[in-house]
Amino acid sequence: MPNDLDPPAAAPRAVALVTGASSGIGAAIARALAADGCAVVLAARRTDQLEHLAAELRARGAEVAVAACDVTDAAAVDGAVRDTLARWGRLDVVVANAGSYLRRPADRITRADFESAFAVNFWGAFHVVQAALPHLLARGAGHLVLMTSFDARKALPHDGAYAAAKAALASYAGALRQTLRGRGVHVCTLFPGRVDTPMCDGLEVPAISAKIPADRVARAVLRAIRGRRAEVIVPWHCRLLLWADTLSPRLGDWFVRVLGLDGRERSPADGDRTKLRP
Repeated sequence: MPNDLDPPAAAPRAVALVTGASSGIGAAIARALAADGCAVVLAARRTDQLEHLAAELRARGAEVAVAACDVTDAAAVDGAVRDTLARWGRLDVVVANAGSYLRRPADRITRADFESAFAVNFWGAFHVVQAALPHLLARGAGHLVLMTSFDARKALPHDGAYAAAKAALASYAGALRQTLRGRGVHVCTLFPGRVDTPMCDGLEVPAISAKIPADRVARAVLRAIRGRRAEVIVPWHCRLLLWADTLSPRLGDWFVRVLGLDGRERSPADGDRTKLRP
């Protein structure tokens, strides 16, 4: 967070904390929330990129703070939430977006791969929820948005560890949503397909599952918050694969195989890569 924690001149309509905000989906969500009138706390490890985005948003009239935060560090996440409350006295929207993507064939995944995938994609989001939820419940209002992946619904051959972590997060989100019913805190789970972000650089995918712009996911987040949606799958055509897989997992496998939905790497280290959404 910035050193200057003096209260802003005018209270914002809402205050939002976005993790993984340095680029890609997180940066797009931060822009969308700022344009919607929210004060935004940008949280990620790469503060240089956060400061660049913060300057962009401030030039547009937004109220912005920067938090150097590694979501795998529970204390750092708790500090970002406490600093947000110290600055604005409230927290209304929390987007747990930080993630890492490990691409490796399922028969080559190690325990260390799973632990790495869960550290960011599950435990990182869990730390955000644990830090923010008591304050949201104390106010009896707010939104928790948990960014998973369509892989959590249909795992692809090279995405086993990533899909497992995201599926764990989706299950936790579903249980949390039901537990918090009637207590004023809305929980939404996002299931995006392939998104055109640095995390998917070098990954070639067929036209039928073309990477969508990060802005499209950001717009879906805003609609989900406004409509208090429980779960959102974007783009819509991912549902076709979900329906096929529900009818028959082997049919779902067939579509993945025939349509080449797993994609392929352009790099020399084909099929073996880890990328971060910090």
